[in-house]
Amino acid sequence: MDIRGFQKLTLLDFPGHTACTVFTGGCNMRCQYCHNSDLVKYFNEYPQIDEQVVFDYLSKRKGIIAGVCVTGGEPMLMKDLPEFISKIKSLGYLVKIDTNGTFPNELKYIIDNGLCDYVAMDVKNSKEKYGLTIGRENFDISNVLKSIEILRSSHIDHEFRTTTCKTLHTIEDLKGILDMIGHDSKYYIQAYRDSEKVMDRTIEGYLPSELTVIVEELKKINPNVCVRGL
Repeated sequence: MDIRGFQKLTLLDFPGHTACTVFTGGCNMRCQYCHNSDLVKYFNEYPQIDEQVVFDYLSKRKGIIAGVCVTGGEPMLMKDLPEFISKIKSLGYLVKIDTNGTFPNELKYIIDNGLCDYVAMDVKNSKEKYGLTIGRENFDISNVLKSIEILRSSHIDHEFRTTTCKTLHTIEDLKGILDMIGHDSKYYIQAYRDSEKVMDRTIEGYLPSELTVIVEELKKINPNVCVRGL
């Protein structure tokens, strides 16, 4: 597997569990607010980490950490992802996958074969502004909608989430996302934070007070909406 980053401990990435995080290189989107832009555009400049490094670490941490988060980039681009996470599962660890939802067939295979325990799917924006947000004009959203339906009809624990910024997201856009994912789904509004690695430094985030008001309005539609990152 093309691993370009390895964080040995996280208390935040896997809800309810201590975990480590594996970062894959490459992505099929160019989201303007992306914080992992180096893993999207310049991942070949990072040394590739042999997957055995991950397995050696996991073999020594049984009982200390509970899970492994696989993120990116977009991990579903990795053809050997099922084999990789199958090995992780065989060691007794929980697996969380982060995905942008553009690979529904791969997602379904992983779920149907019991290869992960939690999925976090990014829903980038309303249907009308999806292409603008991800840097792909005339983007066909059908695969994203398929992945949403796969998760909603599965028994696997999952969440939908949106990194929200004033430049790209209005309250009406976020209500449009609720229509896409269903009014009963677990949904996190993530606060955008500027950094040197953001794809577009002109992006403007919401103030915490503004996001709080937005979330309270969205809760009228879906009481499971929460804010993350304030």
